[in-house]
Amino acid sequence: MPDSGLLLVLSGPSGVGKTSLARQVLTQVEGLFSVSVTTRPQSPQETHGVDYHFVNDETFLTMVESNELLEHAEVFGRHRYGTPRAPVEAEIEAGRVVILDIDVQGAQQIRTTLPQALMLFIEPPDEGDLEARLRNRGRDEEDAITRRLAEARKERLFAHESGIYDGFVVNANLEAAASEILRHINDHRG
Repeated sequence: MPDSGLLLVLSGPSGVGKTSLARQVLTQVEGLFSVSVTTRPQSPQETHGVDYHFVNDETFLTMVESNELLEHAEVFGRHRYGTPRAPVEAEIEAGRVVILDIDVQGAQQIRTTLPQALMLFIEPPDEGDLEARLRNRGRDEEDAITRRLAEARKERLFAHESGIYDGFVVNANLEAAASEILRHINDHRG
């Protein structure tokens, strides 16, 4: 019997390794990493349609009004992000795992819209580890790192208190954390 499709939501602080974990998990299950829509500017190293679908505010708002997004949020008070509905629903219907990397705002919406989704919150071993990861990426200025660490504390508190997550995975080691996610997927599928 083929596996049933599944929406897997990975949330967690910026720099915790969600993308790396998603890629690792996808070496073990048939599925894909959903490409989000965003209004933020495209960086030189990003590819439209691969990293994100880059759109302007008007296009994004039209997508929201036409119910083309499963979830959407404004992040850091500047840019909007959302998950296109049609490709996600088609992949799940085809029996594949679709992985979303979304923040806690988006996760709340998904929990309401698709309660059968598997929702996991990814955590660093500790805040010092997260700070080191953010600094080692070399993508953020000092004020952005400070803001991301403050946001991480709020997200973690919300994640533990809200009850919307099905599990918590500490990403101290990529392979071990990916194995734990795979166990959650297998348990969720029954």
